[in-house]
Amino acid sequence: MKTHEQAVHDQFNPQAMAYLNSAVHAQGPDLEHARQLISAAIPARGIGLDLGCGAGHLAFALAPLVARIVAVDPSEGMLATVRKATSEKNLANIETRMAAAEKLPFDDGTFCFAATRYSAHHWTQLPRAMAEMRRVVRPGGHVLVIDIEGPADPVADMHLQAIEFLRDRSHVRDRSAAEWRQEFTQAGIDILGYAHWPVRIEFASWVERMRTPAAKVEVIKTIQAEASQEVVDALAIEADGSFTMRTSLFWGQAPR
Repeated sequence: MKTHEQAVHDQFNPQAMAYLNSAVHAQGPDLEHARQLISAAIPARGIGLDLGCGAGHLAFALAPLVARIVAVDPSEGMLATVRKATSEKNLANIETRMAAAEKLPFDDGTFCFAATRYSAHHWTQLPRAMAEMRRVVRPGGHVLVIDIEGPADPVADMHLQAIEFLRDRSHVRDRSAAEWRQEFTQAGIDILGYAHWPVRIEFASWVERMRTPAAKVEVIKTIQAEASQEVVDALAIEADGSFTMRTSLFWGQAPR
């Protein structure tokens, strides 16, 4: 029986290029909002951490604004993709490091900011990972979290979590806005800002990107077909299985 860490590696190592080319990951208003926040708060000589970097889209967006970005991920396949794309984009100030979110190989106060995008819903020990983000930023440093937001309605939330897990066995949980606020508070990080945007998920490419087995794809379609009208409305489920989730952004600061 495989551990969750092994499941994450099995899911993402072979699919790194698919995530590099994914429109959902490569673009979005959250990236521009993140750029604005970093540009306003972090000096050009600053050093940043992209935690759970995946194919590197957040690092690519923020690297031109600071002196150095360290892109961290537990998947060597993802890190190799980041290195290749970094070279192609002539971004000489991005370096990669293999590590898990819950145990970062950096000294206290190493970074001006720690950021993560579309990764936290894979973390099994979120409070520990948040504590690590808090630890590695300097006093007064910033923490940026971008992730899929779980619906506040428990029925819609149950449906979203179910189809997420069926599609990707490394999925842990999409947290609600209230859950994220609690995590920031428990980690001792003051929330300075919150924003969110709808994100339409095209069904065919969504399951193809994760190589979801056909049998599980059919279960997902059955869950969607049997969903109540309230759930259909909440997730904007379409006839072909496409649906709409919410991306949220939390911007925080460690005490000085």
